Amino acid sequence: MTQPTDIRGEHLHTALSLAASGVPVLPLRAGKVPFGNCRGCAGNACGGRPNMKTPGPCACPAPCHGWAAAATDPGVINSPTWARVWSDAAAVAYHPGGAGLTVVDLDNPAAIAWARKTLPATRTVPTTRGEHWLYQGAMQSANAVRPGVDIKSTMAYARWLGPGTGTITALPPMVRALAVREPSTVRPMPQAVSVPALAGGGECPHRTPAYLHRGITMAEQRITDACGAVHATVYRTFLAVLSTHGRCGCLTDAHMTRLFTAAQAKGETPRHCTDAWANARTRLGL
Repeated sequence: MTQPTDIRGEHLHTALSLAASGVPVLPLRAGKVPFGNCRGCAGNACGGRPNMKTPGPCACPAPCHGWAAAATDPGVINSPTWARVWSDAAAVAYHPGGAGLTVVDLDNPAAIAWARKTLPATRTVPTTRGEHWLYQGAMQSANAVRPGVDIKSTMAYARWLGPGTGTITALPPMVRALAVREPSTVRPMPQAVSVPALAGGGECPHRTPAYLHRGITMAEQRITDACGAVHATVYRTFLAVLSTHGRCGCLTDAHMTRLFTAAQAKGETPRHCTDAWANARTRLGL
């Protein structure tokens, strides 16, 4: 159903205002979903890749390809082609990553309670069922990083619900760590690996909290201090950690997340981290 002129004008005004501040925008249709690709782009015929990860090389002026259609050019947003789309738009969305932002989407009261206890305070925007927490800095998007929590940044869109309240703060490492979802990054080391008994029947020294904490802290620092050859440094550091702690089951999800977060802060991707960890385990026969 076509929107009333005042609502359509309000959506367009909001979109142009956001675009003027450098926020890429796109229209949403009913159901909070993007408009479908045009006939020329249907089925990725124009060259767009599956899952809309990149827009195709077509010159289509319509808002195709989901988040990839987000624009800041007022000539595009206010063009005749887009004007026809705005007449059917139900809301305005934006591409957080394109604006250098990350949205932590909290979908219920329990998720909000977790965020207030765990995450640094930042700008918040009320949503229908919860809140959006906005941080300065872009990262990979990820759904269901924990119950009721999604991360929307690069290659994603978020509905515009107003400017929110509070001062926006820098994207914290703990939010980046939430997106590390590869199986090998979240499972503890296998407990069934055979370890020779210590002389005298003493406990494994690796289970001493101070010993393990010091080792992980040193590994983080080694990665952080790398001035070059980051790939090699990350691999050698993972190898050293696993050679010391990999056979006694001392490592936990939290330890691996700390190492992966340090590596990603130096520019490594989650895939590179996962591969380096897997290669180190293979070399050690774990």
